[in-house]
Amino acid sequence: MPLGSVATILKPEDVHAGEIRKLSTLLEASQALLKERNFKTGLHQVLEILHRHHGAVRSTVMLLNEDGHEIALAASAGAIDPNRRVSYRVGEGITGRVLESGKPIIVPQVSREPTFLRRASSRPELANQELTYIAVPIALDGRAVGTLGIDLRYKPDRDYERMVKFLGVAASMIAYAVKVQRLIEADRQKLADENAHLREELKERHDFSNLVGTSGPMRRVYEQVRQVSRTNTTVMLRGESGTGKELIANALHYNSPRAKKPLIKVNCAALPQELIESELFGYEKGAFTGAQTTKKGRFELAEGGTLFLDEIGELNPGTQIKLLRVLQEREFDRLGGTQPLRANIRLVVATNKDLEKAMAAGTFREDLYYRLNVFAIFMPPLRERKPDVLLLVDHFLEKFSRAHARNVKRISTAAIDMLMAYHWPGNVRELEKRRRAGGRRVRRPGRARASPAPDAADRGSVGHGHERVAGRGAGGVREGHAAGRTEDGAGQSRRGRPAAAHDGADLQLQDSEARHRLAPVHAVIGAAKWPHRSGRSISSGPSIFRRNQKRPNRNV
Repeated sequence: MPLGSVATILKPEDVHAGEIRKLSTLLEASQALLKERNFKTGLHQVLEILHRHHGAVRSTVMLLNEDGHEIALAASAGAIDPNRRVSYRVGEGITGRVLESGKPIIVPQVSREPTFLRRASSRPELANQELTYIAVPIALDGRAVGTLGIDLRYKPDRDYERMVKFLGVAASMIAYAVKVQRLIEADRQKLADENAHLREELKERHDFSNLVGTSGPMRRVYEQVRQVSRTNTTVMLRGESGTGKELIANALHYNSPRAKKPLIKVNCAALPQELIESELFGYEKGAFTGAQTTKKGRFELAEGGTLFLDEIGELNPGTQIKLLRVLQEREFDRLGGTQPLRANIRLVVATNKDLEKAMAAGTFREDLYYRLNVFAIFMPPLRERKPDVLLLVDHFLEKFSRAHARNVKRISTAAIDMLMAYHWPGNVRELEKRRRAGGRRVRRPGRARASPAPDAADRGSVGHGHERVAGRGAGGVREGHAAGRTEDGAGQSRRGRPAAAHDGADLQLQDSEARHRLAPVHAVIGAAKWPHRSGRSISSGPSIFRRNQKRPNRNV
């Protein structure tokens, strides 16, 4: 009897009820695939719906592996051995043939089919009743990527054609879910690869080999960082503003076992005192007016990683007490919360304040100081690491060239002398700022005018300083030019003070003199050798500066 003629012997009301049941099944299946976030759980729910509405004995969803040579069990329902590994090669058994041909296969009586492999189950029901097996392809973009198979109790009057079409619609829904899942997995893998790549870049960027400086004080800092980075010890970074404490904090984190976890940075001086507590520890919904949702604090965000607290000396006394509890008990409460939260972090703090004086004044807790000052690293000021000035200038010039697509090769000798003579009260940050200012003044020949020369009073000061620097011999910078004065044999300056003494007025005077000397640095710090059309190089060196002094109202 042809497959399509079986339905003619059924009553019309039975056919109508069966169609309604199938539509209801498809509706529930689509909702299950849409609502469930876990792909395999959604497939299992679809198979359970087939069991509930259509009396399936067992059912499977088989999907093609990435290599394209084998299909494996993705989801199952019914009497399936959970410990059995089910897989087929393409073209092997009924399931493999469906995948190979892309066409459904019907086995009306499983016991009479010699090619039926029975890998998913031994089918013990065959001892008492006959089973029917139907497998339809799961097609994606015109290619079979899996199969949907179902075991049904054998009925001689079953309309196989209608059943195959119904299962084909269900397989199409599963195919769309497979497509979405593959897109999600591809995006997830892409993000994971990008994340790993960025973490590797950060680790390389903050590696010891990328820190600029080879002077003795910096080598001692590197040794301390190398010594403490592999531990969970609390580290206190001390030193003047602009010495690079944050860079050392980065190196501590990215060379530690916590490198794959977050590094959270907080500047305690930049946050209002009334908000610092909620920012650090978070708050619960309704803790105060405007707290409409629960917010995680920086301690929670840094879970498993490193928390860097800059300007720790600016914390108010109330927050100091809570921070002390975190260090002692390794737990804290959100603002308005009652449930303690564990703190699995590595703490690194930094300050440019004299905490000993702050303790004496009563503005910083002594017990907190001893909890934080477990391992102290002192960052040397730039005036104590003068051999690193040229390395830093080269580093900043290279950074400027990359950022602005310029070919700034070097700076002039006169500018180098001036940079070495200055005592850099703003440390590395000031050096970078002056590099930017000097770099912006460097222009390609013929495209911009040079900076105007200083006025008469400044011209004399700058010119005098320039002449003295330019005349340095092989022994280095001429004596006394760094401070704007010379020293006699007894170590006394001409002003009658010891050469090493620096009171406030003297430093202020030195700043003024040094800034006069550094005025031409903005014009020559780039000292770019730009290629000229004639093939020769054009330099914006000290000779240009001298011409500006002689002709202050003329353009270069």
